[in-house]
Amino acid sequence: MVTVTRLARERRHTLRFLEYARSFSPVFLDTEVDMTRVAAHRAGSSRPDGRYSWVTYVLHSAARVLMKYPQANAAVSGRWRPRLAKYDAVHAKLALDKVLAGNRVVLSAILPNADTATLDELQERIDYFRTGDPTRLPELAGTRTLHRLPWPIGSFAFRAAVRPLRKRQQLMGSLAVTSLGHSAVDGFHSVGGTTITLGIGRIVERPVVRDGEVTASSVMRLNLTFDHRVIDGAEAADLLTDIKESLERWDE
Repeated sequence: MVTVTRLARERRHTLRFLEYARSFSPVFLDTEVDMTRVAAHRAGSSRPDGRYSWVTYVLHSAARVLMKYPQANAAVSGRWRPRLAKYDAVHAKLALDKVLAGNRVVLSAILPNADTATLDELQERIDYFRTGDPTRLPELAGTRTLHRLPWPIGSFAFRAAVRPLRKRQQLMGSLAVTSLGHSAVDGFHSVGGTTITLGIGRIVERPVVRDGEVTASSVMRLNLTFDHRVIDGAEAADLLTDIKESLERWDE
């Protein structure tokens, strides 16, 4: 027996985003990061509310590295007469696993000025969105409106909102980060609607060679997707390498 129903309204924002993302020209890179120093800092944290999340460290490093690559902290628009907007700050978009009306969906939170935010500031903002009620958070009001609008009107409203380059960073960010590290996923690639998207896998103990000896270290797979319309592979590879080195040399 086959049951056919209408797609839940709570998934409409995802479908509209996927339509928008078809204009991207994604290319995928990946590396492994030795998170030993990050793990030591995390274990020694004296935060009253608990440890920092792994995502917080990645955001902290990646946002600062991205500021060194202004061509990548940018967005493109237009097919016949393309235009490029370069941003003077990094607004990070973080994917959230939430439940709306019984439907498990991904929602996005914008963390403004991530390139200058401290670890504590980033963690507080992430906690706010992770623990907040998605039916009440004012930052998600636009998404809830898209769920209520008829499909054609909602599609038009979404395209109209993301089209202006000056406003796009406020809605989509200029760096997207998504993590599946809570599950048995080593790595994955995602298109987050920004020129640079980072995918974070789980952190596991793996054998690594250090100073000529094999030892166990906390290793994380870090994946980077870049929009080939904006930058090329060599620059994206340098950016990923710098993020890797920033995390491996962690020194707050």
